[in-house]
Amino acid sequence: MLQTYGKSDVTYDWYAGNSGVVGRSGKFIASHAAHAGLMMFWAGAFGLFELARYDASIPMGAQNLICLPHLAGLGIGGIENGVITETYGIVVICTLHLIFSAVLGAGGLLHSTKFAGDLADYPETSKPRKFDFEWDDPDKLTFILGHHLIFLGIGAIWFVEWAKWHGIYDPALGAVRQVEYDLNLSHIWNHQFDFLKIDSLEDVLGGHAFLAFLEIIGGIFHIFTKQVGEYTEFKGKGLLGAEAILSYSVVGVSYMAFVAAFWCASNTTIYPVDLYGEPLKLQFEFAPYFIDTVDLGSSLNSSRAWLANAHFYLGFFFLQGHLWHALRAMGFDFKKIGQAFDNMENAKITQR
Repeated sequence: MLQTYGKSDVTYDWYAGNSGVVGRSGKFIASHAAHAGLMMFWAGAFGLFELARYDASIPMGAQNLICLPHLAGLGIGGIENGVITETYGIVVICTLHLIFSAVLGAGGLLHSTKFAGDLADYPETSKPRKFDFEWDDPDKLTFILGHHLIFLGIGAIWFVEWAKWHGIYDPALGAVRQVEYDLNLSHIWNHQFDFLKIDSLEDVLGGHAFLAFLEIIGGIFHIFTKQVGEYTEFKGKGLLGAEAILSYSVVGVSYMAFVAAFWCASNTTIYPVDLYGEPLKLQFEFAPYFIDTVDLGSSLNSSRAWLANAHFYLGFFFLQGHLWHALRAMGFDFKKIGQAFDNMENAKITQR
């Protein structure tokens, strides 16, 4: 359960966010599908918006673009020396995102309005019941985690195979080329510490291939294993709960956002200068932020600056969300802060 501050009969308004899925696994699926639909819609719509204002006579990195450089980096649409020469593939991909967003949105509405709000309401032998869970049930949570890991592994395999058979943009050539992954374990191990400086597409694909293997093996392990013996504190009892798991998830997103920000700011192999602009410099004033190292004329910032700073600050706010939910999971009552200020104010009034 989410933190209820010791009250057993807490009710929430419709706009109370995460509380709407507490104890209702069906609603939890509905929110996941709807959120995925929103992300799909943004990607498709914003990609088409950027394509409509794209100017081939101006460097892509100076046009404040986010979606188009990513699509061009994947070799979607014609791309030569950082210039999009054929837009049909981009239109197709963006349109598919819009279609899939409608499907996911419909799925979210269907799970929210027609299907059971709690999967526990289905018969014991039905397939939906297999995915019902309680926040403090490690066996069911690890079962669901396993499926997530397998899907992530499949996504990594898709990227590796796409690069192998279709090709991705190589900034050294200024063109799309097929890339065969290099599964060199020593390189993969060493790149844990210098990944910001990776300059080989073969190494990038090798890392994804290795990651796919780990994720799929890990997924299978989590699906078929359960707790041995009693579920004790030594095995993590007390660490599972809606608030705690949310805090773990949010800090994971924060970590990935920070990594993406620094990688985007400095790496020119995965984030080519042709597509994103020149590498950035970290500036410190009121708060840290990335700035361009070249004059872009009429353009305020490069695509690299927009992308790096967006990830950096989103990562920062996700980190605050982690701390908030982690403290609540440990039982901290934030209402006491307000009460403390009220007591201080009352004490001042009394002294007067």
